[in-house]
Amino acid sequence: MVMSEKKRALVLVSGGLDSTTVLAMARSEGYDCYTLSFDYGQRHRAELLAASRTAEVMGAVEHKEVLLDLRTIGGSALTDDSIDVPEEEGTGIPVTYVPARNTVFLSIALGWAEVLGADDIFIGVNAVDYSGYPDCRPDYIAAFEVMANLATKAGVEGRKLRIRTPLIDLTKAEIIQRGMALGVDYFTTVSCYQATDSGKACGVCDSCRLRRQGFIQAGLEDQTIYGA
Repeated sequence: MVMSEKKRALVLVSGGLDSTTVLAMARSEGYDCYTLSFDYGQRHRAELLAASRTAEVMGAVEHKEVLLDLRTIGGSALTDDSIDVPEEEGTGIPVTYVPARNTVFLSIALGWAEVLGADDIFIGVNAVDYSGYPDCRPDYIAAFEVMANLATKAGVEGRKLRIRTPLIDLTKAEIIQRGMALGVDYFTTVSCYQATDSGKACGVCDSCRLRRQGFIQAGLEDQTIYGA
């Protein structure tokens, strides 16, 4: 069997608009992409099906779904059914923030990247059209990358590990435009925090609001089915 000489990248995928765009970007850079998603007890489980579907359609070499149970600590509207998903725009860090989620996700991604010999981990965090999450900021990503190179065999042996965040400075409209240029089918993605099992979106949560505004500002049709 002829082995691919392409560089490998690990891409975190949630089935949403941002991570799907990131996967398209990594693929356009010529990487062999390995995708990783998490069943962490989130209430919007339709995203897991979307993540698996996206990975297959976009040619991921391998897709893994890791089971975590962040409901055991709760503290978020996404992992605790006693906390309602807000349906009006608020201020500060919202209750949809999942404590330490990106740190947990990136740590597991870091482990698989080492096994794969992948130097690049792509994640779709965004600091422009984001919802106030502290683990989506450039300072956090830079700090995690430093830690990753201190804490791994690869880093100690001189292989520079990189946390790639190609969306970090883009607006939602710019993200959508980049994805469309790369042939992303956003109809198959799920962004809603409380989507139905079939993927129908509520249309009123922060994530739906940002998605709608992004398509309007990009001057493109949003084919999302709202009204969950």
